[in-house]
Amino acid sequence: MLQSRVPIPHEPLPEDALLETAITAGRKAGALLLQYTADGFRIEYKNPINLVTEADHAAEQCVIDHIRGRFPSHRFLAEERGSVEPTPSPYLWIIDPLDGTTNFTHGYPAYCVSIGLEYKGRCILGVIYDPSRNELFTAIEQRGVQLNGRSIHVSETMTLDNSLLVTGFAYDIRETPRNNLDHFCKFAVKAQGLRRTGSAALDLCYVAAGRFDGFWEVRLNPWDMAAGSVIVREAGGRLTDFSGKDLSIYGQELVASNGQIHEAMLTVLNQESPQA
Repeated sequence: MLQSRVPIPHEPLPEDALLETAITAGRKAGALLLQYTADGFRIEYKNPINLVTEADHAAEQCVIDHIRGRFPSHRFLAEERGSVEPTPSPYLWIIDPLDGTTNFTHGYPAYCVSIGLEYKGRCILGVIYDPSRNELFTAIEQRGVQLNGRSIHVSETMTLDNSLLVTGFAYDIRETPRNNLDHFCKFAVKAQGLRRTGSAALDLCYVAAGRFDGFWEVRLNPWDMAAGSVIVREAGGRLTDFSGKDLSIYGQELVASNGQIHEAMLTVLNQESPQA
């Protein structure tokens, strides 16, 4: 579960077959999402600001069906249905079929399909496909990361003052005091700029591509981080929780950066808020 850089020996994997399967599944689901944007879709409400659409369910089924067709013994953890048919397999596919559902429902083209693969508790593969821009991010542990077939790397920005950062807010922002607004205010006066895209998976990809220098968020889920964590790691980035410990995708805190500004970000995140 820890996302450290220390390689863990494991049995030889059919890495190319696993990657090809994830890419095909991601592209199929992405095409399905684009079809829904053209044809329309129904929206359901988990709470007043947490949405799910029939497109989410259809894309999730599309991904699972394709992967299961190639690897029927593998396990799945998917956003909309949770754990699917537990088996003894050491392979666990962690899927967010539509990361950025609110964007999707409003016609804002910032959403993606995210597919991660965990092997014996360690994320080893990530595929994230943005169908609106036709951008495909792919990574395999110790083999680097690519965007549409070209290698990418994190930025070289050295200071927080010159950094463009990104964050997000959980769907329970109205109910919980741990809503990230305090951190947002602190970074607003420290960084060159802040953004909120509405897709944690794309935020991680953009850190890997050097478009953002750092990303932090609280109250995330495994499917928000699994694929993106591999992509950032393979792009030369750093991933921790707010205390600086190696990232676990089963925790709820994430700091991802180019490495150069990581300690400065942790310092801001751990500053005590002034008393009112």
